[in-house]
Amino acid sequence: MKKSVVLYKKLSAPLMARLHEQAEVTLIESLDESGLAKLREALPAARGLLGASLRLDAKLLDLAPNLEAVASVSVGVDNYDIDYLTQRGILLSNTPDVLTETTADTGFALILATARRVVELANMVRAGNWNQNIGPLHFGSDVHGKTLGIIGMGRIGEALAQRGHFGFGMPVIYHSHSPKPAVEQRFNAEYRSLPDLLQQADFVCLTLPLTAETEGLIGAEEFALMGPETIFINISRGKVVDEPALIEALQQRTIRAAGLDVFVREPLGHDSSLLRLNNVVATPHIGSATHETREAMATCAVDNLLAALAGEKPKNLVNPTAWKH
Repeated sequence: MKKSVVLYKKLSAPLMARLHEQAEVTLIESLDESGLAKLREALPAARGLLGASLRLDAKLLDLAPNLEAVASVSVGVDNYDIDYLTQRGILLSNTPDVLTETTADTGFALILATARRVVELANMVRAGNWNQNIGPLHFGSDVHGKTLGIIGMGRIGEALAQRGHFGFGMPVIYHSHSPKPAVEQRFNAEYRSLPDLLQQADFVCLTLPLTAETEGLIGAEEFALMGPETIFINISRGKVVDEPALIEALQQRTIRAAGLDVFVREPLGHDSSLLRLNNVVATPHIGSATHETREAMATCAVDNLLAALAGEKPKNLVNPTAWKH
């Protein structure tokens, strides 16, 4: 007998066909009020869940007494109550690796766009305000040869370091929970304490996960350590940063600019001060948003879910202590 699976994310036709072959599938096409109501109706029979961008807390999970596995189409798992899932023996999997290079591309796009003021000056041209040769008032700054500071040296941090070191001749400094000798050897990178990195880097880039320890990691004190020419890049999670402190630093020119792909509230509110600052490049959480990468992520999630429902250990298991086989 096929097990019941609830999807709260649309998948490609080949992946849907694969799931239908092996499971009874309920698709929630939208997470609006009616979609959430449909989800709640489907949860009691569900053995597996697959999706992204939905907070799965204990209250919601209590509606799914038969649940065996959750496959998240993401690397970040801050939307999930991992302790509760583990307590119930529910396997949680994610999709690392397949989005590493694409997310690093996004990070470097933000580095280039902020340093060279690409969005600001492109908007000036589009508005018909390019009336004379560009002078110092509109100059950007070089990227090549500048110091790249990376906070969080995981897969994405390493991919960003690779681009900076080999592609742009950037000295790389980094801060993480522990030194990474292999990274240091490969990219000639140097470990720094967080305060030292903030003071020394021309580009401060966040590539670390959101945890209880990292939430609010970068605030007013940290921005004060940066220089007036520092450019701040966040491709991790919005809540790692004290957003009001960031806005203040940008308004007061404590730092030069920011390239942001993540925010405390997403979508970013129309009333956000970030939208009124010329020294901000803001993108709508596009880190992994390419056709190729999103399909690879979805494929990985389907692999994880079907393995778990077949009694096999998923390749990308987040909570291994829930594995009881």
